[in-house]
Amino acid sequence: MAFTAYTFTDTQLTDIRRFCGFGMYGDGSVVGGAPWMMTYYLALEYKLQHMSTAEGAVVVARLADLNTLEAAIPAASSTLNVAQAGPFTRNANEIRDRMALFNTWRRELCAFLMIQPGPGLPAAGGIKLVV
Repeated sequence: MAFTAYTFTDTQLTDIRRFCGFGMYGDGSVVGGAPWMMTYYLALEYKLQHMSTAEGAVVVARLADLNTLEAAIPAASSTLNVAQAGPFTRNANEIRDRMALFNTWRRELCAFLMIQPGPGLPAAGGIKLVV
């Protein structure tokens, strides 16, 4: 049986890159950047072009979850000016908690893709320096 790579839409590719912590792709030209960065970025691009149909389906499902989590973060700001209203008491840490959950699932996507997160994804539990 011949291998058929999964084909993502441009929107899905953009979401995968940004959720994994990488910036815009533009026209795909490799320009400048730190050598370690290009290694990680090119590893992601290679995997996106050589993913099985089953693996692609997992990524697409994860994208749906990530888009939902991302959209919930700005929506949480609608109650910032209210501490309590009747039985409702605002969680003062809701935005921080939602960001942490969102970033955890972003790191899970990177783990599934077996790539290092890009510089746009905050490190979990501290600072990570790559030399």
